[in-house]
Amino acid sequence: MTDYSGTIDALGLREWCDGGVESGGPMTMEQLLNATNGTATDDKGFLSTPFPSLDVLHNACGAIPRTRDMTAGIEDLFLAVKAPLKAVLDPITQPLSWALDGALAGILALPWMVTIPLIMLLVFYATRSFKTTFMVFGGLLVLSLIDHYTYAMQTLAIIMVCTVISVLFGIPIGIAMSRSDRLQRVSLPILDLLQTLPTFVYLIPLIFLFSVTEAKLYGIAIILYAIVPVIRLTDLGIRLVDKDVLEAVDSFGMSSRQRLMGVEIPLAMPNIMAGVNQTIMMSLAMVVIASLVSAPGLGTLVLRGINKLELGVGLVAGLGIVILAILLDRVTKTAMARVNRSMES
Repeated sequence: MTDYSGTIDALGLREWCDGGVESGGPMTMEQLLNATNGTATDDKGFLSTPFPSLDVLHNACGAIPRTRDMTAGIEDLFLAVKAPLKAVLDPITQPLSWALDGALAGILALPWMVTIPLIMLLVFYATRSFKTTFMVFGGLLVLSLIDHYTYAMQTLAIIMVCTVISVLFGIPIGIAMSRSDRLQRVSLPILDLLQTLPTFVYLIPLIFLFSVTEAKLYGIAIILYAIVPVIRLTDLGIRLVDKDVLEAVDSFGMSSRQRLMGVEIPLAMPNIMAGVNQTIMMSLAMVVIASLVSAPGLGTLVLRGINKLELGVGLVAGLGIVILAILLDRVTKTAMARVNRSMES
């Protein structure tokens, strides 16, 4: 097969290549075939030239590292910084473990005859809607009848803790982004990365940093995945506030803090609430994936259905997740509608 040896020679890099230390390790299948049969006989000229990837270039020049050398280097680098990074992150993230463990223990310590009415009271307080409140009661009743009450409460506790933390950090970050175009330009690529990174990839570095017995392992993954919408929509909501309104506010001599708390945040509240809604939905999506790293809740039943090929267990658990998602979505959207009505009146 055509390789790049001629190109290396034409560039005068042969001496450098021959002087490079050729990395060891197992040979690729192509190298084994070439070593066994000599050179390949299917050379078709230019059209058969392989793409100049690291492995192909390594065959022509031993000084060029292979792909597996690059990945091994990244792993070695991560392992080298693991100890100091863990020493810094452990005390910072330990309150997250306490919050998650406390929420899980607290919601399971209460009997169902206290928990369900308490949830209904909170829903009615947020929505002022009897229809939504009774829908939540019906959903919890279904989950209880199929013996998924405990799992649903675990999932709900994790979502609430992670959502609260995401909102507490996300809204101030969104406000800061709306105040500074430079900060927005710096933050947007990071938010794009967090939003497009596959969910399983969030877990890879965290597994190396923290023990699977620590709740912060899945808590950090959920927060990083779910915090993006509330940041984006807070920034967007404040930037969309009518400039004429802001000019009128400035004419009254309001301070920057008074303008933010009294005008900008109230007018941006529909967008902020939409961000909270999306954060809750993304937390629910990630908490199912996080069952792979010991996150309790309905996700463990889905994982059990996959691992043990128990179709019924997986489908019923999936139905429970759908019910919980519908309830959370309807509650937040009803609360958003109530906020919008209050803003218009």
